[in-house]
Amino acid sequence: MHIHPGPLNRTSHEEVNRLIEFAKAAGVPDGFGFLDRFGKVDKSRSPACFVTARMTYCFSIASLLEVPDVIRYAAHGIACLSGPFWDETFGGYLSSLDGTPSSQRKRAYETCFVALGASTAATAGIPGAEELTAKVSDVLQTRFWSHESGALFESWDREFAKPEPYWGANVNMHGLESMLALYGHTRNTGWRDRALRIAETFINVRARSAKWWLNEHYGQDWTPLPDFNVDNPRDEFHPYGMTIGHLFEWSRLLLELESTFELPPSWLREAASGLYETAVKYGWTVDGREGFVYTVDWDGRPVIRDRPHWVTAEAISAAATWTNLTGNPRYANQLQTWTTYAQSHFVDTEHGSWHHLLDTDNRPSYTMWSGKPDIYHALQAILLPDLPVAESTARAIIAAPNRT
Repeated sequence: MHIHPGPLNRTSHEEVNRLIEFAKAAGVPDGFGFLDRFGKVDKSRSPACFVTARMTYCFSIASLLEVPDVIRYAAHGIACLSGPFWDETFGGYLSSLDGTPSSQRKRAYETCFVALGASTAATAGIPGAEELTAKVSDVLQTRFWSHESGALFESWDREFAKPEPYWGANVNMHGLESMLALYGHTRNTGWRDRALRIAETFINVRARSAKWWLNEHYGQDWTPLPDFNVDNPRDEFHPYGMTIGHLFEWSRLLLELESTFELPPSWLREAASGLYETAVKYGWTVDGREGFVYTVDWDGRPVIRDRPHWVTAEAISAAATWTNLTGNPRYANQLQTWTTYAQSHFVDTEHGSWHHLLDTDNRPSYTMWSGKPDIYHALQAILLPDLPVAESTARAIIAAPNRT
């Protein structure tokens, strides 16, 4: 297998190859399944929309890099997102195909990843992607976007009759990401404007007022909920406390948003820096051991000390973006430190991909995730050090030098 000469160095080429080869095994008739720690589909779990969308995104990115034999995987993802996961009766996307009541709720989380996967696939010329991009754009804009609040509704019932009485930063962060990808593909500045509104709502207003700490959970009237899930701190999507990886992710996305303006709002750079520094201070080796903790409480004390792979991946991606933007050796040194840590502890050279979770002693753990369903975070951590800063990874690949 060979990647066409392009923006990546040789090591990155090889790492992308390994990840994509691992991901191919996830293909199932109705989407992409959950891969276990050995790279086999977990047949006890129904395909999930967000996993299918993320895999579609990754195969589309690989297509832009001219990796052989990936277009059919990206096209398969587009077909499944357009078919089995689409609710023909009420519109919107089912979160799972298991037929349970919870899978019938329409969540912005899945919708955002469908938008990210579809628009990236459309950029790569994948069959059916333009049509899916148009459809999911309509759902995102008409069903989930609140112009009044400058944010995305968390979820609706199946009929889109009653929204969840909750505003969440996580889904809006991914909303910002998907809107930048939509802007990158369509050049419709409305998407960039909505992305900026989201950043203003959660970061320039709320995180700024808390000196760049980010509470992720709010009630229907925007009352902060700092104790949300205090009794369930390991919740996969809504953990208690401050989530270190999200601060890094927001930091990178704010810089990508900044890159789309000829004269960007000055607060974007300030906010991106504030979030980044908060994550470094309260996340890296704070319990005396190498690695990033998952969450901290409102006094900065670690709550979940396990090390999810995606937190380190997002730290790498953010440090790479800052390095490429500024050339500051401090960011370059952090990038090197965290990349070395990931290669030493997360990369699974025996079975492929990255271990998804390490315990406090940096040993593989399966208390939060049972396998390796996601190459989305790891793929970007490999790619972004070699790419210019742009509104999306797809546009960065296109803009990168040395493409032939």
